Amino acid sequence: MPFNGDRLQKARIYRGLTAAEVAERVGIQRQTLSMYEINRSQPSEKTIKELSDVLHFPVGFFNEESYGTKGTVYFRSLLTTNKRYRSEQIVKMELLSQIYDMLQDYIEFPTFDQDEIPKGLSPDAAARALRNAWNLGNGPIDNIVSVVEQHGILVTTFSTSTDDVDAFSEPVMSNHAATFLIAYSNNKTSAARIHFDIAHELGHIYLHEWSDDIEDISKEEFKERERQANEFAAEFLLPQKSFGADAYSGPATLVYYKQLKRKWKVSIAAMIRRSRDLGIITPETYQMLIRTMQRRGQRKEEPLDDVLLTAGPSLLKTSVVMLLQEGIFTPKEFMHELAAEYHLCIYPEDVEFLLDLPKYTLSTRVIDIRPILKIKGDNS
Repeated sequence: MPFNGDRLQKARIYRGLTAAEVAERVGIQRQTLSMYEINRSQPSEKTIKELSDVLHFPVGFFNEESYGTKGTVYFRSLLTTNKRYRSEQIVKMELLSQIYDMLQDYIEFPTFDQDEIPKGLSPDAAARALRNAWNLGNGPIDNIVSVVEQHGILVTTFSTSTDDVDAFSEPVMSNHAATFLIAYSNNKTSAARIHFDIAHELGHIYLHEWSDDIEDISKEEFKERERQANEFAAEFLLPQKSFGADAYSGPATLVYYKQLKRKWKVSIAAMIRRSRDLGIITPETYQMLIRTMQRRGQRKEEPLDDVLLTAGPSLLKTSVVMLLQEGIFTPKEFMHELAAEYHLCIYPEDVEFLLDLPKYTLSTRVIDIRPILKIKGDNS
């Protein structure tokens, strides 16, 4: 295939670079690079090699067809996050989706069913219906990442140079079946914060329209969808009956909510807000507790944040480990198959990065991980 300017643009965005920065490093005019990106001009072989070196993508990456996401992408911090950072994460997830296409040909993943709860429910009712469909009962959720993955939704973490991107979700369309991807920043390690981020994205998945371009909706509509996703997350993580009984049973103090945080694995700030919304504490008490947290410097880092940890995503990276351990591929064969048959020519370290694999997994012996997955056609 001839040089594909769209792939050049995505490689640049993936690395978090502007057109001017890449042009300066390659030694060409910014306008020339822009012409390459929109396929109005073809670079020489020498320039392609220089672009490959600067962007750290194989030359073959620039000769492949484009692979775009289908539908919108919900960012929790859409109104404050620079579009450059959002675009960088979207491109990374596009490449991850291509890797997932390959993995689905070899691995039986849990099935995702978006129709397991009725359409048109309120956020509270939808959260209760999903808990019921997933047989979660009314108690705390110890590891929401594992729960979500067991029901066919992909989860990954991502590195970012800004704290403005908390989490996002997007549809993933493959040759096998549609599902959703939830990604959250690996700047967060506290179970309480990760749990709410993922529950919030579940709200978008089960409540909202995905054919819209999120950039085209009004700020008011976006804020309303965010409110609904938050309402869903609050009921999903803190059911009115069971959490409400706990909150009623003790004093409205930060010491008591710290005890509840250990049990429910949800932030103190989210629990006192939930208590206010349920009428368990007054708005005045809520404001007093929030001001106390602010004065103590607990709004950004709460008590137990360094204690309550949760297991990270495992579905995608474990599937790669399985293929290597079972001898389906050597690391070199895996990368060749990805490039030759699935049109994604990238370096092994980028696959490791996108799937959160241990470093050198695709070039040295892999670690032993036993998952909830199995090789297709393997009945042993």
